[in-house]
Amino acid sequence: MNSSLAPRIAVVGGGPAGLMAAERLALARLHVHLYEAMPSVGRKFLRAGVGGLNLTHSEPLEQFISRYNRPERLGPMLRAFGPRQLVEWVNTLGFETFIGTSGRVFPVGMKASPILRAWLKRLGEAGVVFQTGYTWQDISYSEQDQALRLFFRTPAGETSVQAQAVLLALGGGSWPRLGSTGQWVKILEARGIPIAPLEPANCGFDVAWSPFFREKFHGTPLKAVKASFGGITRQGEFIITRQGVEGSLIYTFSSALREAIKKEEQATLWLDLAPDWTHEKLVQRLKRPRGSRSIGNHLEKTIGLRGVKSALLHEFLPREQFEVAEQLAAAIKALPLPLLRPAPLEKAISSAGGVCFEAMNEHLMLKALPGVFCAGEMLDWEAPTGGYLLTGCFSTAVWAAKGILAWLEANYRS
Repeated sequence: MNSSLAPRIAVVGGGPAGLMAAERLALARLHVHLYEAMPSVGRKFLRAGVGGLNLTHSEPLEQFISRYNRPERLGPMLRAFGPRQLVEWVNTLGFETFIGTSGRVFPVGMKASPILRAWLKRLGEAGVVFQTGYTWQDISYSEQDQALRLFFRTPAGETSVQAQAVLLALGGGSWPRLGSTGQWVKILEARGIPIAPLEPANCGFDVAWSPFFREKFHGTPLKAVKASFGGITRQGEFIITRQGVEGSLIYTFSSALREAIKKEEQATLWLDLAPDWTHEKLVQRLKRPRGSRSIGNHLEKTIGLRGVKSALLHEFLPREQFEVAEQLAAAIKALPLPLLRPAPLEKAISSAGGVCFEAMNEHLMLKALPGVFCAGEMLDWEAPTGGYLLTGCFSTAVWAAKGILAWLEANYRS
């Protein structure tokens, strides 16, 4: 490369994708400046570690790739840097990993903060310059300087910087208090770049609870249940909230439920409250004489159904259905849970939508802005929780960083 140009790379966004791209570029001996709007970097990475940092998943790679809604786009990136490479990278920072009973991969110790500290130390030693409190405002290209110019708002006022290449890793629209505000959408749309609307993913859903049910059971976990929607059935657990439901089992269906609600204005999730019981066995037990017992006591004594599960039946079944064992058993095995709308984007774990892949070349460079690359959650893909989100962010960052190196070589070679 022409040393007189001294390629300077601007990475905008200090989340997992931005930090990973900065590392790859700095280790290639480029002059890397990372700009972050928040007072510190890695905030969403730390949030992901609350309750245990789920790095990735140990399932076979092709099955892993199939979990993403855009496997044809992310497949090549995940094959180049996927679960195995992510685990190896964590090992180079000095942390061992283990596989949990669900197949999820965690660092020994489960915490994100020690990994982030070691990572930032490595980045500093590699020469990455961190600029916090820099909120990205716009971008242009200077023919005179043959460089991109980025405009920022800082506590000290407006400023601009030049770079030969830019990596945008600004996140989606979930958890805005951690920095993912989605404000970049308007900036890129103004440049004619197509953006799929940001929508909640891995989110809860609103339910029209009765006041009694809402006050009595909000915060209550619903365990050992099966849920079915769109021909898919999964077993797990979720939590009753004041507004509706949320939790891992709900997140499994969030994409399909969100799309169904957009079309039909409501979606029904079907719950099996007794997955270990057959319909026939339930009928046999429920037909036992109730005597003077209440229906709640009868459910508890005959089939062990009590608490929130029993209350759900009372919430959605007409009273006369409790008197017919066959109908009651059918409801226990397939209780309709009507969902009204997804939780707001700012309360979702992640977001769907983002920069359309059609707006970028195969290296994740924006066709309308040569030298500007995108990575991470701001791209138009989504995946379930379980390590897929974090792996996707790392994978796209590594891919984009490789694209930047190739672009610099083609445009600034000596």
